[in-house]
Amino acid sequence: MKKLILISFLSSVTFLLFSQTVEIEDLQRQQQAIQEDIRNTNKLYLDVKKQTTTILERINLINKQISSRKELISVQRREIEALRKEEERLETEIERLNKELNQKKDNYADAIKGMFNQKLKQNKLLFILSGKTFGESLRRMQYLREYSKWQRSQADEIKKQNAEIVLKKDALILAKAEKEKALASLQDEQKKLQGEEKIRQTEISQTRGQEQKLRQSLQQKQRQADQLNSQIEKLIAEEVSRQEREEEARRLAEAKKQSKEPSSDTKIPESKETPAKAESADTKKGASPVIDPGASKMSTETFNLSKNFAANKGKLPMPVTGASSIVGNFGTKRHSEWNVTTNSNGIDIQAEKGADIRSVFDGEVSKVFSFPGSNTCVIVRHGDYYTFYANIYDLFVKQGDKVKAGQSLGRIFTDPDTGISTMHFQLWQKTSKINPAPWLNRG
Repeated sequence: MKKLILISFLSSVTFLLFSQTVEIEDLQRQQQAIQEDIRNTNKLYLDVKKQTTTILERINLINKQISSRKELISVQRREIEALRKEEERLETEIERLNKELNQKKDNYADAIKGMFNQKLKQNKLLFILSGKTFGESLRRMQYLREYSKWQRSQADEIKKQNAEIVLKKDALILAKAEKEKALASLQDEQKKLQGEEKIRQTEISQTRGQEQKLRQSLQQKQRQADQLNSQIEKLIAEEVSRQEREEEARRLAEAKKQSKEPSSDTKIPESKETPAKAESADTKKGASPVIDPGASKMSTETFNLSKNFAANKGKLPMPVTGASSIVGNFGTKRHSEWNVTTNSNGIDIQAEKGADIRSVFDGEVSKVFSFPGSNTCVIVRHGDYYTFYANIYDLFVKQGDKVKAGQSLGRIFTDPDTGISTMHFQLWQKTSKINPAPWLNRG
């Protein structure tokens, strides 16, 4: 029973240690991803030409930078707290190991004293032969053998305990160093945040007297977005309806075929229509166009994706190559500076000039169309899921093309006056829009 309790205790301790290590490693991975996002946002901010027409974009980027910096600081604080707990745990563990070691040393010392008190320091052979009977001598010999074995095991345990304490002390020193490093990094990020907030105030101050113009600009962009969203909703609804009709037709045809299937002794009458139907079916089956290798570009990246779209949440590649940053979020946003509320069915991603807009998953190009203010737009179907890509100017695909994850659909449009390259990305499950940001791997 005691052995079972000890095993259970050790298992619990091992799980706790593993959980704490995993938590710290996960927090460090989060920091790396956020820091990469901050670097990308800062690069894009510096690339945007500083002029009146880009004030909204610059403020949007600096707001994103500040938001990411605050998120990074929050993660760093959680890491510091996790390291503090790890430090306390190691100190407690070292204290426990020292107590156990002292107990083992005391037990070992008591055993040695007992050996002397029993005059076992005398010649072992004499001790064995001095037994009153042959049986007693055998028992004494067995006793000495077991006693020597116990002595060696106790000495080995004391050595192991000493070695474990040394390892724990090393781990404690490392944890303290990591905590100090994290604290220094936190202070550095807090200073950067203060600097970015000053930059934001400078950008905001330059808009004084232009509030009405900027408000109208945002409202105009929202009207264009609403019109585009209506078009997307209509096209996806039509596509979903078409897919459902085709699926129902296939199901009915299969059911009809099975109900009319003759028995083995029934002669099947010849029909002149059969070859024609077969030819029609073959033609339809082979109707999907073959991709011209020169018509599109494939990414050299490899993506560890499941064949099931729904299983890839958080793993899908960014829909644009190179440095990029999400500058417009899904859903409703209140712009306090301009007293305007906007709503988005997807996310806006700012990227580098000449970047490729790419498919996030294997699929089929369902629709290709142009829309004012969004250039060429593409809808890709992935079974029950649909992805939408806007602001393509150099198209690489056509409707009906089969595409792979990471395959370029075209190049992003860059405004020649401002140097800004922004695409719009949406994700749908049939006719239900989904926030695409959590589905993307931004690490």
